[in-house]
Amino acid sequence: MPGPPILRLPLEGEEVEKPPRPRKELRVGFSTGTAAAAAAQGALWELLGFTCPKQVEVSLPGGGSLIIPLHRHGRRGDRGEAVVIKDAGDDPDVTHGAEIGTRVWHLENPGEKEEIILHGGDGVGRVTKPGLPVAVGQAAINPVPRAMIRRSLKQVWKKLYPHRPLRLEVEIFVPRGEEMARQTLNPRLGILGGISILGTTGLVRPFSHQAYRATILASLRVARALGITEIVYSTGGKSETHMQEHLPKLPPEAFVQMGDYVRFALKLAGSLGFNKVTVAAFFGKGLKIAQGWGHTHASRGLANLKELGRLSREITGDGRLAQEVARANTARQALEILIAAQAGPVVGEVGARMLKWLRDYAGPEPELEAVILDFSGSPLYWEKSPGGIQP
Repeated sequence: MPGPPILRLPLEGEEVEKPPRPRKELRVGFSTGTAAAAAAQGALWELLGFTCPKQVEVSLPGGGSLIIPLHRHGRRGDRGEAVVIKDAGDDPDVTHGAEIGTRVWHLENPGEKEEIILHGGDGVGRVTKPGLPVAVGQAAINPVPRAMIRRSLKQVWKKLYPHRPLRLEVEIFVPRGEEMARQTLNPRLGILGGISILGTTGLVRPFSHQAYRATILASLRVARALGITEIVYSTGGKSETHMQEHLPKLPPEAFVQMGDYVRFALKLAGSLGFNKVTVAAFFGKGLKIAQGWGHTHASRGLANLKELGRLSREITGDGRLAQEVARANTARQALEILIAAQAGPVVGEVGARMLKWLRDYAGPEPELEAVILDFSGSPLYWEKSPGGIQP
């Protein structure tokens, strides 16, 4: 059996100042949607009383197909059931190794028209807030996986009963799904009770930029659908927690983790018409933004501390301080040096430059605020640029 396709990517954490590390082959996995579609085939084989294969072929939305092994399958009363083990490849996915199951049974009322009714069972979240691809009240099974599940069922049915209408009820379930969901952004998005069944391509590509950008977009759409006009971007969980403490009157949906995707997140917020955008970062990320980094991941390189040293000399006139800053091992150490020297104006200039780049990315309309936090989460810099005014 051929293995999943191989994708080659640089290692996480690779620094441009050093000779590049050897690249490794990163294995592409399959999505929860693909797993559910495969399990649906196995469940249908069991429901119909035919010998269930050990593996099934699932067609992918973009063309091609994958061979997916079934973990277990059987008949439970009047229902067929099958389970697939989700394989995320080399992606650090919380659902990697999870059981994704499907149950199928015949509709009670016979009819002439084809009908497939899809349910979310235990471990599959339910949408409680607007702004997502699935309507409020529905199981969090996205449109592409829904289509894949239906296609998989038809694929089996038409082999066996080409002239009879397909009329089924289908339930997707995920053991431990509610527990896994706590490690995702589902609660923030208003998806409660379990994970989402996802996948636009059917595949999971390691360290997927597309998946993170899609999460940012989904978060913003939920905020807009709830009538929220002010959002707070952070570069991670810690900075978000600190900003929630500083801005307790804002609802949870107003806080969005943009990660390293600064340019993308600001452009998106501007295009979606938010009135106010606050961006918070610790000094290291803030310095990268101030130096024009639209994407701040370590694999893109390190902040330029020599440039920060030159800025320190320009502002303070202190040559020794400038040398210490330029020779610092990390941005954190550089900040410690600046704080010890009471060189607050240097940090202020970093913040002002950060704000300037944020304005460049967001466009002229939203009011912007830039926040640089110290190690304890207290603001070192917090200034705003009114909408329509270039700083």
